[in-house]
Amino acid sequence: MNLIDFTVAIPTYNGEARLPLVIECLLQQKGVENLNWEIIVVDNNSKDTTVNIVHDYQKNWCYPFPLKYIFEAAQGAAFARSRAILEARGEIVGFLDDDNLPAHNWVIEAHNFFAEHPQVGACASQIHGVFEVEPPEVLKPILFYLAITERGDQTHIYEPNKQGFPPSAGLVVRRNAWKNNVPTRLFLVGRVGSSMLGGEDAESLLYIYRAGWEIWYNPEMVVDHIIPAWRLERDYLISLMHGVGLTRYHLRMLLLKSWQRPLAFFVYIFSDIRKIILHYLKHQKVLENDILAACEMARLIATFVSPFYLWKIKLQKLIKSDID
Repeated sequence: MNLIDFTVAIPTYNGEARLPLVIECLLQQKGVENLNWEIIVVDNNSKDTTVNIVHDYQKNWCYPFPLKYIFEAAQGAAFARSRAILEARGEIVGFLDDDNLPAHNWVIEAHNFFAEHPQVGACASQIHGVFEVEPPEVLKPILFYLAITERGDQTHIYEPNKQGFPPSAGLVVRRNAWKNNVPTRLFLVGRVGSSMLGGEDAESLLYIYRAGWEIWYNPEMVVDHIIPAWRLERDYLISLMHGVGLTRYHLRMLLLKSWQRPLAFFVYIFSDIRKIILHYLKHQKVLENDILAACEMARLIATFVSPFYLWKIKLQKLIKSDID
């Protein structure tokens, strides 16, 4: 069996309309003639015809790299990515969401970057938003929450305490760095149904980072992220920011040592209350009409609520496990 140099993993949920565009971009990759690589579509319990789309491609497949279909019944992006790592044969795994269109040299640029940087455990792509409707100028400060990563034209290392972590869209990882350090069941599993509780990408990267691997940004790995108009609507953005805030406590604590966490809890609580009060005093007259101010208030309040909300989830899981 030939060794695989690179695996492209595409987690998808109900992606029948989006998935073909991603596959077509991968079929047009340049510079991969001497590369042994593969594509894995991880169907995360889709209810549409995603399986048929992949099978239709497979029937007429005439390329030197394989296209595989994997079904993952456990709903949530964390489960789909974990399954991709398990199924991948490549030491380097590049994740593309089903609305991510990689540039023609994305695969080879990602492969070469990891070959040249053995200390890198994960690397973020440069991600440009391709908007169905042009976003208003007022939303520009929060567009990065839509998995847009535009950090200039220079490679650089992430400093989590200052910059946080990049999104999983266009993320490329060293498989063993993930497999040996990221739990198979994360606490944050990704947005499921009406829940906007994300954060599974940051949680995964936190474990890789804590194991001593470096997290980088490489602008030569370019991905276009298709963003439909409804993702710019007020209700969606406020819900998104609410979900971002709710994950905050868990991610904060993972960055700290165990002995630091009790004190940090009280420091964060008082800091979060202060931020809410200051934001309200500054924007109280415009919260109804200013979408940016409303989104930030939703994030701040959810960040304050985060520890109590997540403790409730953990308690419910403990009770369920005892019953089972």
